[in-house]
This record gives sequence, structure tokens and C-alpha cells, in this order.
Amino acid sequence: MISIPELYDIYLKCGGNVTTDSRAIKGGELFVALKGENFDGNAYALQAIEKGASYALVNEDSEAAVSGNPAVCSVPDTFIALKQLANHHRNQLQVNGKRLPVIGLTGTNGKTTTKELLRRVLATTYNVSATEGNLNNDIGVPLTLLKIRPGTELAVVEMGANHPDDILHLVEVCEPDFGLITNVGKAHLLGFGSFEGVCRAKGQLYDWLQAHDGQAFVNADQSVLLDMAASRSGLKAISYGVGYDKAEIIDPDAEHPYLRMTIDGKTLETNLVGSYNAMNVMAAVAVGKHFNVPVDAALEAIASFEPANKRSQMVRTATNTLIVDAYNANPSSMAVAIDNFAAMNAEKKLALLGDMRELGEDSLKEHVAIVKKLESAGIDTIFVGEEFKKALAMCPDSPRKGWCASSDDLASYLENNPVRDTVVLIKGSRGIMMEKTIPQL
Repeated sequence: MISIPELYDIYLKCGGNVTTDSRAIKGGELFVALKGENFDGNAYALQAIEKGASYALVNEDSEAAVSGNPAVCSVPDTFIALKQLANHHRNQLQVNGKRLPVIGLTGTNGKTTTKELLRRVLATTYNVSATEGNLNNDIGVPLTLLKIRPGTELAVVEMGANHPDDILHLVEVCEPDFGLITNVGKAHLLGFGSFEGVCRAKGQLYDWLQAHDGQAFVNADQSVLLDMAASRSGLKAISYGVGYDKAEIIDPDAEHPYLRMTIDGKTLETNLVGSYNAMNVMAAVAVGKHFNVPVDAALEAIASFEPANKRSQMVRTATNTLIVDAYNANPSSMAVAIDNFAAMNAEKKLALLGDMRELGEDSLKEHVAIVKKLESAGIDTIFVGEEFKKALAMCPDSPRKGWCASSDDLASYLENNPVRDTVVLIKGSRGIMMEKTIPQL
């Protein structure tokens, strides 16, 4: 059985290249064989070595552990070892003789967009490492840390959570010096139990910072975050916000459909759709200011950012203008997306909305609330999924509704009933795959 310091030496021999996917072997990596309910990476460890991995880390009770292959290392639990290895690496990294500063980032909505804005703002002045894509879970965070290379001056680590103690476990691995909660809303209620459960779970980031003399960037425009910070005596808070910093949002128009703002007397035009992204922008500006990034450089970096991965994207097709926000959905993000859509100036609008998942016993109530919100806004909508079907049955007098069982069915409907010259909002939970409708628009 190998110790973590010994494993770290192997990690260094592999050039810091670690993978948990045997299909991704390119040569020279440390392959970590993880085991879950429906998969067992231990079964692929020897194959990973044959494909070029320099070493494989396996569970001591696996067949690979007793294979006699000198490139195989064993531990009682590879998942625990991966987290311990990542934490060990995090504590070896230094900047000017001091421990590498890590910014931990979580929240109900806007995590990935805010993380990308932070990366770009800080990169104008520092060598920055940040979470790739949305690798923000109990496997993604260790892998993010293990990708940090010597010479890095700041790290931004995104952390997601579906259950009560997820953030606690993640901060114990990455040990952040700074923290930022983008917002707290209704999401993953099935796992958290209630909105209060969401607050407690996200607040574990503040708990860590309070206990370890860290600093929290707090959106002072959101009372729930102010209350969460104030309830933790001694927590060092750095306040920011659209209202707090006296920034202004400029109303969009046909020539300027994206978010525009004035910040510190300077005009910023972004490539982000929706005024709700203003708080993400202000978070990036606040973090930049704290780390002495010139405001002009920060605003230029934000202006150059173009969203991807179906998050707040505006896509102009030959026939329509699409607002693609289909990576995920919960009651909070759905509500602000609808508010922004309702405020847009367009002759023809159509919302294509898929179910919001993982809401537990609140699911029907939250879907009904969205249906009624759309009715009051007068927005034509086609809904997708069983949860919206139940909600529509509770709103029999709604004159503005259509329904499809799946995104595939909706795509077929749109193929037979083309939409033209329309601004279309596309949003739904990841599992609904609302992006399947894009080719028909």
C-alpha cells in the first residue's frame, strides 16, 4: 500500500497528469481507478497501463492490485486517496514563499459564468488557474487542483453541491483563502430538503472562511447573503453589488441586445444576455479590485468574454434570434430568465421551457408558479416534460400553452410547424436536453 507522499512523488514523475478515464490515456499519466455504483475503474487499470499510463492507482481489494505489475499502486480507497493527493498538492504550491491563494466559488446560479469572468479579469495581471468547464463536484475539484502548475499565482475553484455536506467536503480539499457565493436560490431541493437547506449547504463556504481567517466577497444587494455573512461573527466580508457600487444597467435595445452597464463612470458592453448577469460582472470587478487589477483592464476582459456551453448565449439563425440558456434550470434561474425575456423589445416571442428537475415535493408548486408567471407576462410558451404537464393541468384557464413529452417531440413539432422572425427563449434542466430544438429554429 502506498502513502500519500509516495503517491505525490509518482504524480510529479507523471508531470502532474492525472486522469480517471482510461479512454483519455495519451501516455505518461497517473490513472486513478474510481469505483461507483455503476462502474469500476479498477477493471480497466491494466488496460490503462497498456495504453501508455505510467502508473495506475487501484483499490487494494481489486484484481489489479495483486497482478504483480510494478506500475500498479494500491490504497484502501482510491476516491479518498485522490482527494488527499489533491489537498497535499494544494499545500505544496507557493507564491513568493507563501501558500498559493485559492478563491472558492459556489452558488445556485451563475457559478460557471462568474468563474470564467474571474479567470479573465485576474489573468490580465496574474498567472491564473481555474476550473475547466463545470468540473465542480467531488471528483472535479480534486482534478482541478491537480492541474495547477508551479508558477500559478491565483487559483479559482468552482464548487457545486446537490446535497447538504457537499461544500463542506470540497472546501476541506481545496482550503480556500477567499470565497464567493454568487446567490442562493431554489435548486436541488430534492437533495437539500428546503430553501433553508440550500442556505446551510452553501453557507459552509462562509463557515470555512470564518474558521480559517479567510475573506468572503459578499453581494450586498442580496439580503440573504448579507444575513448569512452577518450571522458568522468575525467573518471578514468584502462587499460588492450593482446597487452597492452604484453601477447602472442600461436598457437593451435592438442595436444593443446584450447586457450593458456603467461601472465607475465607464460604459461596459458585454456579450451576455440578461440583466441577471450584472451581479456576475460586479463579482468579477470586485475580485479584480481586491487583487489590484486596473478597472479598465477588468472591464476590457469582461467585454471580451463570450459565453458558451448553452449559458446565456444569443444565437442568430437564418430565421430567428435564440436565447439559449439550456444548460440547467431551477425556479430561481427560470424566473429571472423569464423576467429578462419579458423585458425584451420584440414583435414576436416564444418560450420553449423544459422541466426543472430535482425539486422533490416542491416540484409541482414550482412548476405551477412558472406557468402562472408566463401567463401574467403574456408570453407564448411550449412546455416540455411531465412536471410541466402536471402544472398545466392545475392551470386549465391558461390560453397560452402547448406541451410536448420530450425535446425530441418538440423538435419534430417545430419541423412541421416552422417558427420565423421570432425571439425564442430556450431553457430547461440538463436532462431535458432542450438544445435538440436549435436545429429546427
